[in-house]
Amino acid sequence: MPHILVINSGSSSLKFALFDVAAISNNDNRDQKACVFRGQFSGLGTERTAVVMLTEEQAYSAGPDEANDHQAAIVSLLDWLGHHNVLNQLVAVGHRVVHGGMHFDRATRLDPHKLTLLGALTSLAPLHQPYSLAPIRALEERLPGMPQIACFDTAFHAKQPLEARQFALPYAMYDRGFQRYGFHGLSYDYICRCLPTVIPNYDPQARVIVAHLGNGASLCAIQAGQSIASTMGFTALEGLPMGTRSGAIDAGLVLHLIGEEGMTVAEVSKLLYKESGLLGLSGISSDMQTLLRSDRPRAQQAIHHYCYRIAREIGSLSVALGGLDHVVFTAGVGEHAAPVRDSVVRQCGWLGVALDTSANQRNQTCISASYSEVGVWVIPTDEERVIAMDCVESLR
Repeated sequence: MPHILVINSGSSSLKFALFDVAAISNNDNRDQKACVFRGQFSGLGTERTAVVMLTEEQAYSAGPDEANDHQAAIVSLLDWLGHHNVLNQLVAVGHRVVHGGMHFDRATRLDPHKLTLLGALTSLAPLHQPYSLAPIRALEERLPGMPQIACFDTAFHAKQPLEARQFALPYAMYDRGFQRYGFHGLSYDYICRCLPTVIPNYDPQARVIVAHLGNGASLCAIQAGQSIASTMGFTALEGLPMGTRSGAIDAGLVLHLIGEEGMTVAEVSKLLYKESGLLGLSGISSDMQTLLRSDRPRAQQAIHHYCYRIAREIGSLSVALGGLDHVVFTAGVGEHAAPVRDSVVRQCGWLGVALDTSANQRNQTCISASYSEVGVWVIPTDEERVIAMDCVESLR
């Protein structure tokens, strides 16, 4: 029975999932039988390493051995797959790659040249790109000849209108790749595929804003399955405040930090990518659940700022869409932090959005009030499933 292995690698984690090719080919976005198992290595590179398996199959209740880094995680996973006679059933391995740059606007089968092009984009996604590529290289050594397919977070946004992609820089710089790319595209793609089955009488032309709120956070304006505009840009640093990332700031501030404060590029990068966002604002934690449990004023102010920025960007994206029909919350914070959803929707009341408080507290799928002019939804994302589906298409 042919299977596709999906790898979604982060800076300190490596998610993996195995999909049945026949089942995933049915294009049922929510068919639970298509995923044979999934799991995650966490705490890679730290002293808090762990492996978690999420499966109903008793045969797979015990997962791979723990690993200290991404290379060891791949070795552990492949050894475990071989032990369970799964390795010989693989027909491809699909990978989430954050940045595809100008070269890649769809899933692509990898080769050495393409890997070199992707490696050159590391400076544009320093928290993601190296860790996306590390498992690919490790698998090349262990499974030579196995088709490896990269699926890109930037690809979903590749057909945005020119005015949404441009910076107000000399035009020649746009042709050289200095443009807004947008990210979290695999998540947005999955949500788009789910909308017709989740929202009753869904209009394909509906104007939808999806809020992907996790440790990384962004919003995307979508119509007819097409990305119209998004909050992230040239890098995954722009837009909303995130767990440790600043989000959008005045470019002049960066110049000031370097020119007047004497900070190096590396120091500014560390400040904006790793010491800012919810962590920097609160001085406590980058984790939203930790901040929601805290009674410290700075924790509460960090949450207020976070929600304010989301609501403000929803207003901006509503203009790009020419109106608003639905708002969808997804990813860790979006799916589980009811107070965040409540605060954001209240600030968007002028758009005709109203929340059903009880449904919101229970994390139900539809959380808009019966009289709301805009539908509000909570839809869990599944990037691994989209990768598997794209792999099937690519193999065809």
